[in-house]
Amino acid sequence: MKLTVLVDNNTIIDRYFYAEPGVSYLIECGDSRYLFDTGYSDIFLRNAMKMGINLLTLDAIVISHGHNDHTWGLGELVKLYAEAAAEGYKHTKPTVIAHPDAFLDRNVAGVDVGAMLSVNQLEKAFLVKLSKAPLWLTPQLVFLGEVERSNSFETGNAIGKVLRNGNWEEDDILDDSALVYMSEQGLVVITGCSHAGICNIIEYAKKVCKEERVYDVIGGFHLLNPSANKLSNTVDYFKRCQPHAIHACHCTDLHSKISLAQAANIEEVGVGLVLEYK
Repeated sequence: MKLTVLVDNNTIIDRYFYAEPGVSYLIECGDSRYLFDTGYSDIFLRNAMKMGINLLTLDAIVISHGHNDHTWGLGELVKLYAEAAAEGYKHTKPTVIAHPDAFLDRNVAGVDVGAMLSVNQLEKAFLVKLSKAPLWLTPQLVFLGEVERSNSFETGNAIGKVLRNGNWEEDDILDDSALVYMSEQGLVVITGCSHAGICNIIEYAKKVCKEERVYDVIGGFHLLNPSANKLSNTVDYFKRCQPHAIHACHCTDLHSKISLAQAANIEEVGVGLVLEYK
């Protein structure tokens, strides 16, 4: 499996790409190609073009959760595929894969932070498959669906409000999910923001995949000025977990990275990074 970072908060030195506070990864698994999140704008397309990557042959677009920094690029992808069809360029018809809550309206303090496109709008351009249950994309790659939340120190992650069945409710971001690749060395966990809790996600990945070994974790860990209790328990978890490496990025602050470095080999992440796993 090959993972290429198309969008992150940072770029790698001497690689001339665009960055923004968002996430987008291209994942190539055998002959299958998946886009994980689309960032906030069109820079995932511009960065892909700079890297010589063709995004018109995707098998699926996997959405980690419905926040704007992970979904607003979807509109640009719809335009890309529509223009390809109009010009007669070769292209696929990928499937958008997400939790059923991913495209609900949501806001924080009255500001829209949800997905820009509805399911009905997406279905005009792509296939759409919404699932709370784990969904195997290949024999080695799985979308986790709704993550079980069992760790008490990772509770209290509600952000803003979500419109569900006509009522505005506290938003616990139940749609927050992840991808997991079963490598020869153990699990590779790929996250967006980890609103479900990074430790919860890893534990659920172990359960779904029936594998205790964790090789790598890449993505946002949702550790932005975390409480002392949450951070210390997360560090202790990684001490027990003992992954080969972690690539904490996006919504993981410097203090949290320094603390995590006590427990695991933390590697740098930026646009242009390529990771390969057997």
